[in-house]
Amino acid sequence: MSLIPYALTRPFLFGIDPEHAHELTLASIAKLQNTPAQCLWSQPRVNDPLTLAGLKFPNRVGLAAGLDKNGRCIDGLGAMGFGFIEVGTVTPKGQPGNDKPRMFRLPQAQALINRLGFNNEGLASFLANVQRARTFRAAGGLVGLNIGKNAATPIENAVDDYLICLEGVFPHADYITVNISSPNTKNLRALQSDAALDALLATLQERKLKLEEQQQRRVPMFVKIAPDLDESQVGVIAKTLKANGIDGVIATNTTIAREAVKGLPHAEETGGLSGKPVFEASNRVIRLLRATLGAGYPIVGVGGVMSSGDALKKLDAGADLVQIYTGLIYQGPALVRECATALAHRA
Repeated sequence: MSLIPYALTRPFLFGIDPEHAHELTLASIAKLQNTPAQCLWSQPRVNDPLTLAGLKFPNRVGLAAGLDKNGRCIDGLGAMGFGFIEVGTVTPKGQPGNDKPRMFRLPQAQALINRLGFNNEGLASFLANVQRARTFRAAGGLVGLNIGKNAATPIENAVDDYLICLEGVFPHADYITVNISSPNTKNLRALQSDAALDALLATLQERKLKLEEQQQRRVPMFVKIAPDLDESQVGVIAKTLKANGIDGVIATNTTIAREAVKGLPHAEETGGLSGKPVFEASNRVIRLLRATLGAGYPIVGVGGVMSSGDALKKLDAGADLVQIYTGLIYQGPALVRECATALAHRA
């Protein structure tokens, strides 16, 4: 187990600006990963192998995209016991994201609001970081690369950005996630609509199949969707995923709804709400997806997993794998092992 209990470090981190705390933590992990100091937070990985979308996952618990946008800390984060790590969202060109402040804690609700806006260093830097990672993958861990579009790219040209990213990440990804559900890039969620989604996925799938043929390797492609969808919208998305041969779906991203945090400090800040308040909305979408997609179609459940019990409820809703992000910030690395152990016992 890790040498420093998270309960000792959390008060310090929660005492400073959320984004500063985030950057300080990532910078420390990036500097200390693959050194003896990594024992400060590392813990044994629970062995609970599962084959899904043609990939062998060491266990069912992964890190959601957004925490390590530039792929700097794959080995260090992987040492917390994750079976898979998803990094990004990356865009073709580096971009600063939205104006600060743009990240807010709602501790009474175990939640965060962010409007970062796909801030990242761009594709070239991202790929260099991903290629430097070595120990996590050497130990069997899987790495997903999450792609998006630049804020300056008009929505009608979004497919061009996704194609650039797809070609760039393809040789280095265990799986690729197409992010069409961040609320912090203008008009991005419009890509979830019927015709737009079908056109985007058809183009990406065609290019992916060509890349697979050229490079003689298969790379599954997933799509990440929002929790703020009604039953008919989820049904359309599910059918479009299947029609285009997409390998799986990640449900869900952050929510723009605020009912669960009404009246709390920062509750009215613009951005995506994550953590405990999105748990039920995410599970609702997972249940709808499973009902439409049927047994066997890969679903990754993410949103509000703050305990091992929450992770089990994701599986009950229909998920095959579970990702965490905000729960890691509130509960610390021990949450990874707790969830992985509970899911292994359920299996």
